[in-house]
Amino acid sequence: MKIAVVGATGMVGTVMLKVLEERNLPITEFIPVASERSAGKKLSYKGKEYTIVTLADAVKMKPDVALFSAGGDTSLEWAPKFAEVGTTVIDNSSAWRMDPTKKLVVPEINGDVLTADDKIIANPNCSTIQLVMALSPLHLKYKMKRVVISTYQSVSGTGVKAVQQLDNEEAGIEGEMAYPHKIGRNALPHCDVFLENGYTKEEMKLVKEPKKILRDDSFSVTATAVRIPTAGGHSEAVNIQFENDFDLADVRKLLSETPGIIVEDDLANNIYPMPINAHDKDEVFVGRIRRDESQENTLNLWIVADNLRKGAATNTIQIAEYLIANNLV
Repeated sequence: MKIAVVGATGMVGTVMLKVLEERNLPITEFIPVASERSAGKKLSYKGKEYTIVTLADAVKMKPDVALFSAGGDTSLEWAPKFAEVGTTVIDNSSAWRMDPTKKLVVPEINGDVLTADDKIIANPNCSTIQLVMALSPLHLKYKMKRVVISTYQSVSGTGVKAVQQLDNEEAGIEGEMAYPHKIGRNALPHCDVFLENGYTKEEMKLVKEPKKILRDDSFSVTATAVRIPTAGGHSEAVNIQFENDFDLADVRKLLSETPGIIVEDDLANNIYPMPINAHDKDEVFVGRIRRDESQENTLNLWIVADNLRKGAATNTIQIAEYLIANNLV
């Protein structure tokens, strides 16, 4: 099993290496891939030194699986080249997510859509993954009509430059700006670029991707995405109107029994999901579970996850694990 990590030196790529080290994939050959300027440099994985190779060289090596986290333009250009030589690409960018010919996968929810013929598989947006992990079991039981989402997203979702901006601001250093405004002591209702409809790309990902993953477009979604000065971990306030009524005890039980979800909802002891506690964990944390008293059959949730792990690296690797376990690669 030859596995390549494309974008191995980047923020998500670095987390991918960490997650790969933690999980027991049957890797016989590890291929770190990065840009031309990183090629030839050394990279440590599982206590061994590896030489970083270029994309062109990696294609020639014909890996069985290539885990991509190198940006949309790179994915659009290079994923088909890997696919042509028989490699299965699992792509973490937005390049292929809404392509009707490509699968968009959260393994716990819709891994069953995958076949051996899927050579380019899309990993969903980080905010979408943690959202659908909670929505899926609830939708199956109560049938969603409408979902309203407000996100509180960490700077790590933007990348290294944004993390550096926050660090610089906290240290009182003038430096390069990833955002059009200061992020420290601030909240920017501006994740990704604005579109003609007045929403950002991030907000429209939250509108469109859940329908594809859940294989159902009968419910409506609206979103507001906000960047906050948190180093890591995304949070979401989610309001869900259902066709059918629910019992709160049943909702808590259903979520707590869902693989990959941990319910943290003990208000008497001030226990609820927080980014600081989700750090470096693969689970999705759900709390503040309560009825919306302004409207029938409606539920409020607070959902938190480590955006670089379950929101990116871990989900990508879980797709690879699913493919391997089901003899699809």
